[in-house]
Amino acid sequence: MSSSESEPPVPEAPVPEVPAWEQRFRAGRVGLPDWAEDAPQRCVVVASVEGGLEVHSWDAGTGELTRATDRPEGTASATIDPAGQWVWWFDDTAGDEHGVWRRQPFGSAPGEGVEDPLGLPAAYSAGLVLTRSGLVVVGRTDDEYGTRVEVVDGGRTRLLYEHREDAYVADVSHDERWLALSHSEHGDSRHPDLRVLDVADGSTVAELADGPGKGVAPLAFAPLPGDPRLLVEHERAGRAELLVWDVAAGTETPVVLGVPGDVAGAEWTRDGTGLLVLVDHEARTLLHRVDLATGDVHQVGPGTGTVGGATARPDGDVWLSWSSSAHASAVRTLAGDVLLRAPGAPAPDSVEVTDVWVEGEGGRIHALLRRPAGAQGPLPTVVEVHGGPTAHDTDAFRPYCAAWVDEGYAVVQVNYRGSTGYGSAWRDALEARVGHVEIADVAAVADHLVATGVADPARLVLAGASWGGYLTLLGLGVQPQRWAVGLAGVPVADYVAAYEDEMEGLKAFDRSLFGGSPTDVPDKYADSSPLTYVDAVTAPVLVLAGENDPRCPIRQIENYLGRLAERGVPHEVYRYDAGHGSLLDDERVRQMRVELEFARRHLP
Repeated sequence: MSSSESEPPVPEAPVPEVPAWEQRFRAGRVGLPDWAEDAPQRCVVVASVEGGLEVHSWDAGTGELTRATDRPEGTASATIDPAGQWVWWFDDTAGDEHGVWRRQPFGSAPGEGVEDPLGLPAAYSAGLVLTRSGLVVVGRTDDEYGTRVEVVDGGRTRLLYEHREDAYVADVSHDERWLALSHSEHGDSRHPDLRVLDVADGSTVAELADGPGKGVAPLAFAPLPGDPRLLVEHERAGRAELLVWDVAAGTETPVVLGVPGDVAGAEWTRDGTGLLVLVDHEARTLLHRVDLATGDVHQVGPGTGTVGGATARPDGDVWLSWSSSAHASAVRTLAGDVLLRAPGAPAPDSVEVTDVWVEGEGGRIHALLRRPAGAQGPLPTVVEVHGGPTAHDTDAFRPYCAAWVDEGYAVVQVNYRGSTGYGSAWRDALEARVGHVEIADVAAVADHLVATGVADPARLVLAGASWGGYLTLLGLGVQPQRWAVGLAGVPVADYVAAYEDEMEGLKAFDRSLFGGSPTDVPDKYADSSPLTYVDAVTAPVLVLAGENDPRCPIRQIENYLGRLAERGVPHEVYRYDAGHGSLLDDERVRQMRVELEFARRHLP
């Protein structure tokens, strides 16, 4: 061939199409803005950028979104001071949740003007309140001392509160005289008490406690000068409800909503005359506005799906985040207009959920079922178990569930006994026999789906993360004939070793749950530990574990995996360099792909 001749062009290889499930994981994410009280156009927002979650400054007037943080593992905890001058964010190491609060000027780029304004040693966060005068109240927990609450004022630090048991800083009054604190000095962090402290000297101003098994927690002081009212959540009638407590007068005014469900969150309107209240009912979370003078209550915003959060604006509008199983989350105004959309391509839609009710040994169990459009059963079915356990699954967008549906699976999420949203008795029923109560409900729903022709009994996958991962391993051991595959993310696997290594707040939770430590009640921990039943496991097991997880530490997982290996049970472990989950899209996609491929290999 002469030099003047050219070779024919080589056709380019086709670019593989990104599957819809992966597009959902890589789609932009954005949280509800936290706005500055005295500069309400200035906000801090956690949003995705370059494949991970980071903190941003956001000017609601201009719409300008400015990235503030740039950490390899992402950043998700942030707030803003009342004047809107500083963006604050929590800096830990590789997702281990043990770190310090930093701040930088509003609108600054990553690394610009970053300070450590408190100068305190690293710890687990137990709340942070920023005041107008510059006073900072910070809560910290650590194995060494339990919980400390300190006041930092002009570089000077003084200890306001200290106790071995769990506590959390809720709010400081508008005049900065009082601090509202949730605590479990009585030894039960699942049902906390409330104390109001004098910020000047730490002395007790007032207390509320409703007795054993009934928690009472502070939410927020009224946002007005000289107003002594504190919004309080309680469960005196067997479900989460509200009251307004006049701390100075010692009087309580119940907030009567007159709607079914449990209060899931509330805040004051900016003029102090009303409330915005989130209510969980039958796996939907709806928003209500309350007029405290007239007692009028009416539902506002979307009438279905899940309102993930809402905040009252000074002009009377409301910003809220909303999603459903079919539609991804966005931040909207009360009128439904999109206020802040996640950057990047939107997530593909998925399918709607169907409600399933099953009679169980402890009452009616509520579950949410997703199925591929037009698919006929019996189908391979993923029984996905939520974490917490004090949480519940809702009609909300979940890329994880949508991925399985895309692959042809049915997916069912079970709000077992131990879940929130169904009253205090349902939430606390797991204490009778931790783990076994929940997995009995999970099995009842799975059996119902098999009996009704939805699920293929030979292709039942038990899956979950955190407490859901714990229940997955426990279920594989106590119900070995029911499950074909187990997928356990960041699980409790060896409960005694987990207690020894976990963060202090989780130790307090476990003591509340079991009635003591493993030394106090060893038989209870052994009865509820997946390690106790590992010799009965026959199904292939995939475990996903974070190297820096302070909640479900790696050593106790290794103990369990070692026992599986001794018995020759088919299993794999996927370890990643983060904590109790990852904020990075690449990592989330890798984990989803590992789960899908493991199921493909091991299901008949």
